[in-house]
Amino acid sequence: MILTGKEARNALRMALEQFSDVVQRCQNIQDGNFSSADFDLFQTAGRTCIKQGDSAQVLSIVIDEKNKNIIRCMGWNLLEPLVKVLLKKEDKNLPHCHAILTHLLEVCSPKELLVGLLEQIEEPHSDFIAETIILLLKPLQSVLLKLGRKKASSVGMALSTLLSQVAKLPVPLSKEQEEDDVFGLCRCCLELLGFVRPFVDEIKANARGDRGLPRENELRVEILKFCMKSLCEPLLEVQLKDADTLEKSPLRDFATGILVILNGIGESLPDLLGRSILRKREVPGFLEEEVRYPKESLASMAHLLFVQHIAMDIFPAVLSPVFVMQCNMEYIEVLLSRTEESRLQKGLELYEKTLVRIENNSLPVDLLDLKTFFTVPEHVIKVMTLSPVQNLRTKGLSVFQLSIDKLNMEAKYKFFRCMLKTSGHAGVEGYIIKNIKNQIDFTMKPGNGNEWFLGKHLLPLLRQVLSLPQGPETDLLRYLDRIMESLNLLRYLLIRDKEWENETGIWTELYKIEDNYLKPLRTGLNMSRAHYEAELKRTKEHKDNPTESKSPVCTISVDNEKIPNMTPEMQTQVLRSALFTFDLIESVLARIEEVAETKGRL
Repeated sequence: MILTGKEARNALRMALEQFSDVVQRCQNIQDGNFSSADFDLFQTAGRTCIKQGDSAQVLSIVIDEKNKNIIRCMGWNLLEPLVKVLLKKEDKNLPHCHAILTHLLEVCSPKELLVGLLEQIEEPHSDFIAETIILLLKPLQSVLLKLGRKKASSVGMALSTLLSQVAKLPVPLSKEQEEDDVFGLCRCCLELLGFVRPFVDEIKANARGDRGLPRENELRVEILKFCMKSLCEPLLEVQLKDADTLEKSPLRDFATGILVILNGIGESLPDLLGRSILRKREVPGFLEEEVRYPKESLASMAHLLFVQHIAMDIFPAVLSPVFVMQCNMEYIEVLLSRTEESRLQKGLELYEKTLVRIENNSLPVDLLDLKTFFTVPEHVIKVMTLSPVQNLRTKGLSVFQLSIDKLNMEAKYKFFRCMLKTSGHAGVEGYIIKNIKNQIDFTMKPGNGNEWFLGKHLLPLLRQVLSLPQGPETDLLRYLDRIMESLNLLRYLLIRDKEWENETGIWTELYKIEDNYLKPLRTGLNMSRAHYEAELKRTKEHKDNPTESKSPVCTISVDNEKIPNMTPEMQTQVLRSALFTFDLIESVLARIEEVAETKGRL
């Protein structure tokens, strides 16, 4: 309902009278034993006065010494209208409203003010989340500091509420968005650092006085929870800009501040990093370890340290690259097991930065006994093969190769055998076989000899490579990448390894390869060619028959899945492409036979 000017003035006068009456009536009530009706009338009349612009009169009543006891008990009910006026920033009422709020902070019960302030922080319109947080952080901090030594749970509740609201703010994606900070996330993050500073200082002071603060100190635990949650949201969501891109980055400053706080409250960054491999089963205190140190938060910390190089001045450089890698693998797995592009990007970046610190051909085989040294590459393979984002697929392939390069020869050998067995993707298997070829080539050069890619160890690997998953009935198109790479490897070995030297053992193994691989492959090739030629002939006849040319479109199966809505012209093109692929396999087979026949072995 919209009031006329006169009606509004009458309503305001009535509200002011009611407000004055209830305050005067309550002046004679002892010990704050006010009725619920008194509370309701004080709240509704006071709210109307403030909203209608008569905050000056309210201020005069609030600061009157005779009303101190009333305001101490009821004043916090005025927070909601005060906050709304202060957010609108109406010049006429701002000074009075600020003065009322300041007085309430001085005289009201800290516990009631805490509840009232948190209610206002939790309930803003989505357009005012950042403004509400920034407006109320100082008052909230003041209230918490008045709670004395028993404030830890209240500090935790406040920080949890604040971070829940901050998490609703859109994350800036570009340099320009971070600079403009339209939604206020950057300002909120920096203000939060100032908000927690006195509590962090108190923890440090207590630590000095107690010669080391007990880890179960409640305030310390609440600040730790704040840091861990901040590492996850918003810091795991944002792509921080380096100093060259954005000289003054609020989000980078926030990340630095969080790590500095962790270090300041006695959480050693190296110890946090190493929790994944040095995890203690019993942690003193009232928080379980997975709650106290969430893996996603530690993964975010690792990314900040090793990719963004944040707070490295308080991180010692004495940790070996291999130890750092052992620590980071679990965090990399956490990031790569997600589906969000930002998580995958950070997982690949952390994996890459962890690997580049390590010398090529140096990681020992016993590291492969650790579960993550297989599960992480498996996640990378999923990114390489399934991600719809081209940049992620390209990055994934690059990091996958880098991870292979760091393994020593025995570890490469074991890794290749495992990947051929578990990857389940012909393209990946083909890539592994190409790597095997490169390792054999490296090993056969003077001075590079090793036992893993020659002779007795190589032969079991070759038998694994030179095989068809389903024998002659293998889908040759589905396994094309694997088949072509395996044939190229076989041809390379027959050309590179002299029969009288037989360093790889290929010449003594050739008759088995002929029986177990080449013959089934030829059989499968003939069967597939005959099938596709028959299909091509049928499609051509179907197309040429005038009575059938108007029939519905055809379907064709690729990799055991039917692709509908394929016209006869499209089907003809697919079938001819398949036959061309069979010709390609046939040509490589013929070259292999030519090499072998030249040496009289086939």
